[in-house]
Amino acid sequence: MENTRDALSVEAQIAQLFVLSARHDTLAEVDDLSTHAPGGIHRFPAHDLDAAWAATRHALDRALDGTGVPLILSGDIEGGTISSPFTTAIPNQMGIAACDDLALSADLARIVARESRALGYNWSFTPVVDINHAFRSAIVGTRSYGSDPQRIIDHARAYVHALQADGIAACAKHWPGDGIDDRDQHMTTTVNDLSMAEWEESFGRIFGTLIDDGVMTVMSAHIALPAYVRSRWPDAGRTAFQPASVSRLLNEELLRGQLGFQGLIVSDATVMGGLTSWMDRAEAVPAVIENGCDVFLFSRDPGEDMALMLRGLREGRLSERRLHEAVTRTLTLKAKLGLHRMTNDERLAPVERVREILRRPDHLAIAADAAGRSITLVKDRQQLLPLDPTKHKRIAVIADEGSSFFSGAPERSFDPLRGALEARGFAVRAFDPAAMPTPDDTDLVLYLIGQETTPALGHIFLDFAKLHGSPRNAMIQFNREIPTLLLSFGQPYYLYDAPHVATYINAYASLPDVQTALAERLLGDAPFAGVSPVDAFCGKEQLTW
Repeated sequence: MENTRDALSVEAQIAQLFVLSARHDTLAEVDDLSTHAPGGIHRFPAHDLDAAWAATRHALDRALDGTGVPLILSGDIEGGTISSPFTTAIPNQMGIAACDDLALSADLARIVARESRALGYNWSFTPVVDINHAFRSAIVGTRSYGSDPQRIIDHARAYVHALQADGIAACAKHWPGDGIDDRDQHMTTTVNDLSMAEWEESFGRIFGTLIDDGVMTVMSAHIALPAYVRSRWPDAGRTAFQPASVSRLLNEELLRGQLGFQGLIVSDATVMGGLTSWMDRAEAVPAVIENGCDVFLFSRDPGEDMALMLRGLREGRLSERRLHEAVTRTLTLKAKLGLHRMTNDERLAPVERVREILRRPDHLAIAADAAGRSITLVKDRQQLLPLDPTKHKRIAVIADEGSSFFSGAPERSFDPLRGALEARGFAVRAFDPAAMPTPDDTDLVLYLIGQETTPALGHIFLDFAKLHGSPRNAMIQFNREIPTLLLSFGQPYYLYDAPHVATYINAYASLPDVQTALAERLLGDAPFAGVSPVDAFCGKEQLTW
């Protein structure tokens, strides 16, 4: 690796530190990114397989036209809505955990690995190993395996083993651990305020186990761990709240020194508010690498950031030692994945062959099984279920269509569930805020809500003003006059805002398979089998009633 590294110019070495993001499947975007000869390109979900294939192949070919160092392709392959429509859609991590079956978790990871590798990916920024501790944390939510560290360890180990056995590097995130603070590091530096004893028993055990198992990469996030910093510097002051992404203590002393991690550390996205609100760009760019990260993730202006990295090297804010260590680890990861031994034809098969690998019948069957097994009946105090068209024929649906940060995410539609109910004889109508449901015209009020975790939402809550059409209507609740069913297709904590709703179900994602399986369970054709990975009652006895 050292010979390959030293054969590169300083500018080319700096470029190897960067993984840039591609949000559009166009050759023009690839050309723009490839001009900077980055070490890697991160691809977000896309809608069109042919366009995605062409852009990927063009990126691989352009890389060989430059330094000759192979390009690494990464993605946030987390399941749920963070999926391309031409791949097998699997539940998100919380849905997987609710299945409570490690063999199934491994099967789903193998599907992710095989389909992702067919699409040219070499590196997945998964699994998320954050803990659902602060139930108002909108950024952890459905991306996590739950609130129990041991459950997180068990599922993450199965996932990492299956992914890496199939040639995809896994990445444990978000170091040093998210979910304690209910804020979002996309918008501000967040704080893991556990004591070191508490941290070691939870996040320390999670990361330590995965490191011992050989996870290839760890993502260092814009999250502070003041207890550790103060254990080394009692008078740390503001520095106690320094994000891990620019903290030598957290990356080099705790992660590498104490936990023994020898793999690659990638920063979380450097365009996020958790870093940009902490320090200015000229200081932050070299600081990310100097303080222990080996890869600099994303850039709004790659040319400018690479120039800032070079300036930091020349001015002594980035040491030659750290530059060489980081480049060596980047090249080592590529070598461990065998990228230097593979032709571009081997890395990305013809699109016809790729299409055969995606959405294979056995993949779809496993994903559909998981979708059904994940659905969790949290409570049914009114003994509403199963639904019966002779009792609940007239259904008023109050729906929140949701949103996603990811440009390639599929648009959410509740047509599969509505169609299944109508096929069984129910009369389903959309809620009309000008004609509120009454017992005379409605047998069931059905809330279809739930936002899967997506960046920059702020907080989880039921927005009744939006759902009911106005702030005045928000004060009107139906559950004491009309049977009411609350279905979440995302975050599992919405009972907090509707504690008196007597029947509540967590489905975790709105995938078509989930909706089809949910209809079967609502109608009594299949049992509810999901085991909640979190306390859906948020520690509040009131919610249980």
